[in-house]
Amino acid sequence: MLAKPLVYFAYLLKTSVYYQQSKQFFYNLLENPQSKMKSYFDIFMICLVMLSVFFLVYNVEHELNSAGEFFEQCVVTVFITEYLLRAWLYSDSHLIIIKEYEKTEYLNTSFSTLKTLKMVTAKKLRYMLSLFAIIDLLAILPSYRPLRILRILLIFRLFKLFRYSNSIKVFADVLSSKRFELITLAIFLGFLVFISTIAIYLFENNSSGGNIRHLYDAFYWSIVTMSTVGYGDITPQTFGGRIVTIALILTGLGVLSFFTSIIVSAFNDKMHTLRENQTYAELNRFNDFIIICGFGRVGQEIASQFEKDQQPFIILDNDENSISLAKEKHYLYIQDDASKNSVLLNAGINTGATAILCTTGNDVSNVYITLTSRFLNSDINIIARANREDNVKKLYQAGANNVIQPFQIAGLLAAEYVGQPVAFEAILGILQGQKQIQLETLVVYPNSLLENQKIVDINFEKRKLTLVGVISANKIHQKRRNRYKVMDQHFYFNPEKYFELQTEDMIVVLGRKYSIEHFQDQIKKSRLS
Repeated sequence: MLAKPLVYFAYLLKTSVYYQQSKQFFYNLLENPQSKMKSYFDIFMICLVMLSVFFLVYNVEHELNSAGEFFEQCVVTVFITEYLLRAWLYSDSHLIIIKEYEKTEYLNTSFSTLKTLKMVTAKKLRYMLSLFAIIDLLAILPSYRPLRILRILLIFRLFKLFRYSNSIKVFADVLSSKRFELITLAIFLGFLVFISTIAIYLFENNSSGGNIRHLYDAFYWSIVTMSTVGYGDITPQTFGGRIVTIALILTGLGVLSFFTSIIVSAFNDKMHTLRENQTYAELNRFNDFIIICGFGRVGQEIASQFEKDQQPFIILDNDENSISLAKEKHYLYIQDDASKNSVLLNAGINTGATAILCTTGNDVSNVYITLTSRFLNSDINIIARANREDNVKKLYQAGANNVIQPFQIAGLLAAEYVGQPVAFEAILGILQGQKQIQLETLVVYPNSLLENQKIVDINFEKRKLTLVGVISANKIHQKRRNRYKVMDQHFYFNPEKYFELQTEDMIVVLGRKYSIEHFQDQIKKSRLS
């Protein structure tokens, strides 16, 4: 009953530009480490948390006035809104619904609304049970007045500061970089406050007809006036006092403008360094990431597939346009020459990287990157791209484990699959990312339905799969055509229909995710029967 409106609403959200833009905005505000908005929001939340803690502590022995009560309600509203927004951003519920619906449509099975809603709920619960989500929730409870015992949970508002601690460090670094300018401004500010305090006290003391009782009042007035706040509780009454006020207001505007320009300049100067530091900090979270050198057409396709597979990676490229594209996609990147030792070391070639992909469009650059990478790490897996046949041997000599020739591969595919539209559709599905097409490797286990079976008997077409090739170390196959050396095995590209699979062989198939998963289930069941 609910299936149709549920699926309709899911597709509506997927196609809604306003919804996607809204979610992107709140992602940049709350989660995106490269967003300026997040830094400003973090600073705002730190101030808000500290102020709310102060008011709640004050309320232990004193009654808050109406302004304090209103402030506390505003704080709780902000905390609740932040909590709900983070839960919303954690997962895309509509995509889960669409995925399940399309899966059932493809396999011609019934769509279960209850099962889908359970999956959506499970995703949200995973966030709600995370550490920071629990802290966020407990930080709201101290404001619930009927249960005074909940005031003990006040400490969790302080724990919320850990969520924004990285931004505190960033802001401190920015201020530190402009230490000389800020010290100069502080000295000038001190002289200005001192002079204005003395001047206003001389003109506006009680004996002169003013309402400045002592030097503290004069100091307080100077700070309030220079900051352009102007509460109005102390106003100049004499001609001299008004002249001092005018001079202090104009000077205060200049001081505030100077301070603002220092902060903006510091952020601009530090932005590139801060981005790199942030990238290195992100890399420290991973133990098995991949370095992609070159973000051209090949590098972009690889990165897109890694993102789908949730495989951590970092991009190294010196081209401004390529880096701009990586920035738009929110990938980790370093804008520098990937053949430099220092760049590869900073990218983690010796600390967490498991492989490096040399995918630039220039064979000479790929050779240099391969040489440098092998020199820095003798064990890392290096896969290099070669555009020309005569550079393949050079890349192997430079230290590449494997060399890929994209143009040769394209030619082989065209030659082998000409006249087979299903195969071309599957290949284009992977290259263009328009369908849920996957390239998967399946092992021929003993006593499974694949063992000792000829290709023609498996009937891949009926299973809605396309066989790309077979990887085997079995000597029985070594007289066949289209055989390519792969380490200590051979890859048999598009084998003939009477090719007989042996135990421990691996078949490489193209197809939709659902078809591959269904075939894997059949293989598992055949081993158990």
